[in-house]
Amino acid sequence: MAASKFHVKKNDMVMVIAGKEKGKSGKVLRVFSDKGRVLVEDLNKVKRHTRPSRTNAEGGIIEKEAAMDVSNVLLLCAACHKPTRTGIRVLEDGSKARFCKKCNEIVDK
Repeated sequence: MAASKFHVKKNDMVMVIAGKEKGKSGKVLRVFSDKGRVLVEDLNKVKRHTRPSRTNAEGGIIEKEAAMDVSNVLLLCAACHKPTRTGIRVLEDGSKARFCKKCNEIVDK
């Protein structure tokens, strides 16, 4: 699968719209553009059994976030505080910016 552009970026606030975490929100920690997945802070937690190593001397069961599909999250608009779809608008200076399709406000700073 070729890497592509997504409607969310790192450090965006998103809300989950499908799956077991539906309705919860968090900050995007990482975007895996080649796999089409995102890692959201404190959501989609999984338990991993690890053996002792140099980084983790204890080993045992570790709980961490797992990646979820990018289609299961929507950007939370800072202006209207709702999960929204985004569009791309060309500004006066020629640069591109994302905008909220509900309130027409620019999402990118």
